[in-house]
Parts: sequence; C-alpha cells; structure tokens
Amino acid sequence: QVQLVESGGGLVQAGGSLRLSCTMSGRTFSMYSMGWFRQGPGNERDFIASISRSGGSTNNADAVRGRFTISRDNTKNTVYLQMNSLQPEDTAVYYCAADRLGRLGVSSKDYPYWGQGTQVTVSS
Repeated sequence: QVQLVESGGGLVQAGGSLRLSCTMSGRTFSMYSMGWFRQGPGNERDFIASISRSGGSTNNADAVRGRFTISRDNTKNTVYLQMNSLQPEDTAVYYCAADRLGRLGVSSKDYPYWGQGTQVTVSS
C-alpha cells in the first residue's frame, strides 16, 4: 500500500518561498515517478511538475516554470517542490502523487496514488 504524506505548507507573504516535501512509505520509492498538483478554491486539480524515477528528467507547467523546482532524494523516499517568488494566485492545496508506470504525466488521471494535501496560502 502506497502512502504519501506532504508537509511544508503554510502562510507566506508574496515574494516569499516555501519548500514542500512528500514522503512515501509502503513501497519502493525509486520505482515511481512523482508529480505535484494543486487545487485552488473552486478549481480543478492542476499539474505543476513531475519527475522521473531517477530524478534525471522533469516536466514543468508553464505557469510555474522558473519559479518552482521539483526534485527528489531516493535515499530519503522524498520528493520536494521548491517554490520561489510566490504570488497570491499560488494559494491552493498542494498534492503529491505517484505513478508506478514511471511516466512524466501531466494529468491527474496518470497518478493512482495521492497524498492528503498541504495548504499553501500566499498573502498580498
């Protein structure tokens, strides 16, 4: 059973930074590609970034390219999302997700396993 637990969310002022973490238990982390998504109030769950099993390849949404960076540490079973230059429109619940097939998926349908989410609020 794959379990994903996100952490690192919180309240930050515009222009600030946060680093989200997502730790997997229950399965071999390095066998899964990972993704980050976010869902704001009344919105669909939107793709942010994904990373391959080794971490050698990444895929990023245009909305966050240059500001957000996805990375992973397979020795710690953890994927990260470094978020810089945060803006109020980045306010959302952020979710990590895992894909056993190893794709760099951009759709929530590509990921069968999800964490519970962590709230990020950016004040103006």
